[in-house]
Amino acid sequence: MPEPPRKILVRAPNWVGDLVMASPALRALRAAHPKAEIALEGNRHLAELGACLPGVDVFHADDPGSSPAWLSHTRRLRKQGFDWAVLLPDSARAAIAPFLAAIPVRAGYARDPARRALLTLRVAIPREGGQRVAISMIDRYLRITRALGCPDQGDALELGVPTGAGESLAARLRAAGVRESEKLLVVTPGASFGSSKLWPTGHFARACDALHRRRGLRTVLAPGPGEQGISAAVAAAMDAPALELAWPPSSLAELVALIDRAELLLTNDTGPRQIAVARGRPVVVLMGPTDPRHTGHLLERQRVLREDVACSPCHHKTCPIDHRCMIRLGPERVVAAAEELLG
Repeated sequence: MPEPPRKILVRAPNWVGDLVMASPALRALRAAHPKAEIALEGNRHLAELGACLPGVDVFHADDPGSSPAWLSHTRRLRKQGFDWAVLLPDSARAAIAPFLAAIPVRAGYARDPARRALLTLRVAIPREGGQRVAISMIDRYLRITRALGCPDQGDALELGVPTGAGESLAARLRAAGVRESEKLLVVTPGASFGSSKLWPTGHFARACDALHRRRGLRTVLAPGPGEQGISAAVAAAMDAPALELAWPPSSLAELVALIDRAELLLTNDTGPRQIAVARGRPVVVLMGPTDPRHTGHLLERQRVLREDVACSPCHHKTCPIDHRCMIRLGPERVVAAAEELLG
């Protein structure tokens, strides 16, 4: 077993949802090493969320590209004197700088020979009969911290609301004429993964209109960067008025505060889903091309809707046929699931 660390570097996953699903592993690290400094390193756009995860002392933004940037990154890691590098992503890229910086313990999944050579503590990829097995991302990250001798501290997702986000969101909603007493249906209709994850805009519109009529929910559309066109199409297809927080797009900090304010989140299988779970908000999830086993956890306040089609899950970013997994998923199923969650 490695010596107890004074400074721990954790390389964050690249996706918002995966980052939130890493919170149980971060909590386990902190409980096992309460006096250690834990630095979370990840892409710059994740900084607002990273700083609100359990046990994190500091977030380092890292977007290396050119060789000089890699050299600077390596020098910075070496100078900071980390004892452990906990590498949550599988890529060789995530492990190169800790390897060059000679961090004594480098723990993560050894998915191929190149990655294996960069690690000192190699965690086996889950397999059955020689085939990789899809498991919850929560458990996937916890397997790394277990290998480091850190007992689990539960599997609940944990995420704070970034400082000032609630106030800036409240000001935005007031300026748009939203009353504090209004019940909000927050909708995130985009997906940075690719178009295969997108539920049709007309389906979103019909579901939102039905929930407005039956539950009095006001729709607030929160597109991510580059998703404003999707949001506008949903709003244009609706009969009820919808608020689009499209320009400027909501920051991740404001998105956390918005989901925290929502009666219900309606979303494709994207990062906001995990934010809702972490904040204890009910969520209806529209899932098509991705494997539900990666996120099949903490389902008490979630309804994950899928169509039983032979080609799903395929993990294609763009559907090569007729997108049947999402088109056949009708709005009436969403409304029924929402009403069940809302009681």
